[in-house]
Amino acid sequence: MRIGTVREIKNHEYRVGLTPESVKELHVHGHEVWVETGAGLGIGASDADYEAAGGVIQPDAPTIFAGCEMVVKVKEPQAAERAMLREGQVLYTYLHLAPDPEQTADLVKSGVTAIAYETVTGPGHTLPLLKPMSQVAGRMSIQAGATALEKAHGGRGVLLGGVPGVLPGKVIVIGGGVVGFNAAQMAVGLGADVTILDRDPEVLERLGIHFESRAKTHFSNHANLVESLRGADLVIGAVLIPGAAAPKLVTREMLGIMQPGAVLVDVAIDQGGCFETSHATTHSDPTYVIDGIVHYCVANMPGGVARTSTYALNNVTLPHALKIADLGWKKALAANPYLAEGLNVHAGKVTYEAVARELGYEWTPTAAVLT
Repeated sequence: MRIGTVREIKNHEYRVGLTPESVKELHVHGHEVWVETGAGLGIGASDADYEAAGGVIQPDAPTIFAGCEMVVKVKEPQAAERAMLREGQVLYTYLHLAPDPEQTADLVKSGVTAIAYETVTGPGHTLPLLKPMSQVAGRMSIQAGATALEKAHGGRGVLLGGVPGVLPGKVIVIGGGVVGFNAAQMAVGLGADVTILDRDPEVLERLGIHFESRAKTHFSNHANLVESLRGADLVIGAVLIPGAAAPKLVTREMLGIMQPGAVLVDVAIDQGGCFETSHATTHSDPTYVIDGIVHYCVANMPGGVARTSTYALNNVTLPHALKIADLGWKKALAANPYLAEGLNVHAGKVTYEAVARELGYEWTPTAAVLT
């Protein structure tokens, strides 16, 4: 199979779909890999590095999209890229379709076979291709929140860890999954006063055992959320419903009970955000203020640490890419029900139920496509 990867064009996105090492693996399996010139510069990988791995350097994205059977990316294709997709081609990347009707419509129109990293599952309903970026984003959320809390950036002027004689900042983490766990780890490490809210008693028990007295856990309901928001300096939104739009847990009205200059970091923004007042921002303009509350809603947070993120992502996406290339997408998905969960759009049909429900499409089950 001829596989291609392109330079990401989303604002301040420096990750790349394939590292030179991944290109080498695909090359060893007998596949031809085209790489857009400069695609790896954001992670310190030169065109020469890709050529040494067996890759073929191509001058631009249109050449890649026109000539490759499968395109491997990181972020959802932008409008200019979606216009280059075609029927019979495989797109393998993050998609986050539920809050993005324009992208979904373009993918349906193109006839492409679109496999989304974020809905590929693993044993125990895990999300192994989303996990490493959730780990990165969770950890970065505390860094970003700590910076936004500085007075010069519009925040309350609070140091999360405090100093002797001054209480530490209060961090509220909404959601105890991968993002929330990693956010809490970072906040605890800085010495902050950390509370994690979740609705699953087993998750709360697991977090309580792990953090012991270093972080508190609280059942997530309306009353407890309101109570937590009152004294919060930093709130991390870390709620995920796989493939679906995130629930709006913090309303605009709730901002009125928060301390002026407090910070909201919405890590769920790729799925529409879990704060009512959230809208996607970029690394070049990451924050805005509503009702005195600083919002940080960068939709590609891991792109800020591109090298770490790219290698972590390739560790989990490459095995599936190899199977798709070796067997063809249909046989690969038929052989692996976990990978089959990643199929979101095929030949003009929406094949992921949550996306179809959110956006009003008729749902075509993946099993029907594979048979």
